[in-house]
Amino acid sequence: MTAPAPFAEIWRGPFLESVHSGHAVICDSSGQIVEAWGDPTTVVLPRSSSKMIQALPLVRSGAADAFGLTTKQLALACASHQGAHIHVDSVGAWIKELGLSDDDFCCGPEESRDRAMRDEQIRAHESPCRIHNNCSGKHAGFLTLTRHLGAGPNYVAPDHPVQKACLEAFEQVTQETSPGFGIDGCSAPNYAATLHGIARAMAHYAAAPEGSAEARLHEAMRLHPELVAGDGRACTELMRACDGKVALKTGAEGFFIAIIPERGIGIALKAACGTTRAAEAALAALLVRLGVLDANHPATLKRINAPIKNWDGLITGVLKPAAGLLA
Repeated sequence: MTAPAPFAEIWRGPFLESVHSGHAVICDSSGQIVEAWGDPTTVVLPRSSSKMIQALPLVRSGAADAFGLTTKQLALACASHQGAHIHVDSVGAWIKELGLSDDDFCCGPEESRDRAMRDEQIRAHESPCRIHNNCSGKHAGFLTLTRHLGAGPNYVAPDHPVQKACLEAFEQVTQETSPGFGIDGCSAPNYAATLHGIARAMAHYAAAPEGSAEARLHEAMRLHPELVAGDGRACTELMRACDGKVALKTGAEGFFIAIIPERGIGIALKAACGTTRAAEAALAALLVRLGVLDANHPATLKRINAPIKNWDGLITGVLKPAAGLLA
């Protein structure tokens, strides 16, 4: 087993204070490794980075077309959204069209990650609902597929037809038999694969023909980056910085993927320490390396060579990508 490779460095003055390490794989359209750092065979849980795979049965089954889902709804099915009005109102309208309510979601209630929405709820003495959960768009997709299949309400159970379809899709695009799953923060199974397998899946999406389920999903993400995450989030800001040419998705515990259709390339990476800033720095560095992200774009500079400030606004250090990722 290969040790994790350096991802990001934290400098405080002249001192190297911390080093984040991890594993990263870039695959081409054939699923072969183009470049890798760390161990491509390490088994990982992709967490929310696999949402476009979990949304695949929604489109392949015909449910998306049967219910007339828009590109915005497909983007929300792949989202870890901020819980702002743009997200909550859209998901609310979607489940209302299904004749369902907040109680039908199997994800738990979550405080909105959007400050304005959170403050609004506090002032109104309102409790967070399931629709505010960052995964409610994915769960609206699950509910739509459940209705289409005529299946039971516990759609997050591993033996439910929805989750069986998700596993089948996962193993097909990763070209691996999953060794198992963990239960995600939203209560749905999250299937494991090697990092190479996840990168292979993202390359599969990148190379998918126009009109395919895979292409429809990554196109929806690229069309609506504001729905995939939200203002200030890396997914949204970096997709905008790439001029809509790249689909990006973060996952908990330092995971990130990229789908680059013009190049037929897929990326998967995992910060070994599970730190978001390490994953974001590594992802931005690889996008710069591949020439799809401007190194001097403001969204890039928030993640690589980013100044670290203290509470008084003084610059006390810098977050740098590991040299091996950029060149």
